[in-house]
Parts: sequence; C-alpha cells; structure tokens
Amino acid sequence: MSQPLSGRRVLVVEDESLVAMLLETILEDMGCLPVGPASTVEEGLAMAVDGERLDAALLDVNVAGREVFPIADALRERGVPFVFSTGYGEGGLPDDWRGHPTVQKPFTENAIREALMKAMGVADV
Repeated sequence: MSQPLSGRRVLVVEDESLVAMLLETILEDMGCLPVGPASTVEEGLAMAVDGERLDAALLDVNVAGREVFPIADALRERGVPFVFSTGYGEGGLPDDWRGHPTVQKPFTENAIREALMKAMGVADV
C-alpha cells in the first residue's frame, strides 16, 4: 500500500504528553515527519509562523486551558491545512470553525489519516 502522506511535515499542538506521543507514532507510521509537539498556544504559534515548511497541522482545541484558534488563524493565513482534535467533536467548536476537519478524542489512527487527507486534499491511492 502506498503512503499518500509520506514525507509530509505535520505540526502537532497537544498538551497531554501521552496523546502527543501517540500522535507522533501515528504520523511516523503514515510516513509523516512530526513537527513539535507544542504543548502551549505560544509555542504552537511560534512554530506556525516561523516560516518552516509545514504541510499540515493537528491542533488540540484546548491546550493548557487555552483555545488553539490563534494558531488556526496563523496557519490559515499561511495556507497550511489543519485538523482539530477535541473530546467534544465538531459540536464543541465555535460556529466560525464548524465544518473544518475534526477528529473526536479518543481517536484512531485511521481517523487521523482520513482527516489529514481530507484537510490536505490528498486522495487515497
């Protein structure tokens, strides 16, 4: 089976270290190169705007008690696709962000893969 996401650089913003490690493993299994993880909004924002090439991002909606939307705005300005992850599903997002690729926690490797491919507009080969 080919790896349609192979070589893609994916920013991970997640404050729970076990979840961040799981996401890194999932991304590596898909052939992606994890960037981060960032565990605060400030850290994620710095990584999102530093000019380093990013192909996509996985954003935990609530990072250390703060909402991740400033990072989402910065990525959107750069044209970098992203996926939200939240324990509340898409219904937990503000109206402005509904309809955006979202995975509900706890997630599966397949859910992450499908959401990233949808966000990046990559077809399964």
